[in-house]
Amino acid sequence: MRLEGKKALVTGGGAGIGKAIALAFAREGSDVAIASRNRANLDQVVQGIESLGRRGLPITADVAYEGQVRDIVDETLEEFGRIDILVNNSGIPGATRDVTQIDLEDWARVLAVNLTGAMLCCREVLKDMILRRAGSIINRSSMAGRRGVAGRSPYVASKWGLNGLTHTLALEAGPHNIRVNCICPGATEGERIERVMRALAEATGEPYEKVKRRYINRAPLKRMVTPEEVAECAVFLASEESSGMTGQILEVSAGG
Repeated sequence: MRLEGKKALVTGGGAGIGKAIALAFAREGSDVAIASRNRANLDQVVQGIESLGRRGLPITADVAYEGQVRDIVDETLEEFGRIDILVNNSGIPGATRDVTQIDLEDWARVLAVNLTGAMLCCREVLKDMILRRAGSIINRSSMAGRRGVAGRSPYVASKWGLNGLTHTLALEAGPHNIRVNCICPGATEGERIERVMRALAEATGEPYEKVKRRYINRAPLKRMVTPEEVAECAVFLASEESSGMTGQILEVSAGG
């Protein structure tokens, strides 16, 4: 197993990509703490982690709040003793509308969760990792962090910022033997992309099926990726297989 004996913290671990990552880590031998606002989802994922013979820790919290991030990290350290792997997966899609119609509160909330929350988690976890001179941090960005997307300015800005944070932290943490990398998934099967496409269809007046075809057709593989495919990339970045990699942004996007 590639993560035998490791201790991981995955934010946004109750559903979608985060759930897939948590379960993939457990299959590879890691104990996993998962944080999210939805306790019912967390409890369900922990059952899956424990069914794989690993320890699971559910933590109900919102990464947009500094005090709650400290609580997440403190509780994980108290339960596991250390954090070898941090996955910043928490994120919200935000509103789908042009900048001229964006409410400042909506803008601030997206950046608070998607970017500031990731920074806070990195800041707190790095304190432990630096003392031990070991660790791997994985930020979950998006292909929206590689190009502009009309109608999605708060989300796009947060993901471009997360990519920049990844590069900067790799420089800062590298001398302490800590790696920081990033995954940019493309359109990923699940409830979230369905909500995004329906919101885009409503905002533009286009039929939903036309919007969905556009998402699929821009990828050379002519399909969306699965949460499990993204999770396999996370396992690679968390493991010794990627020991020579830091500051990298890997795309799991069906080529799109």
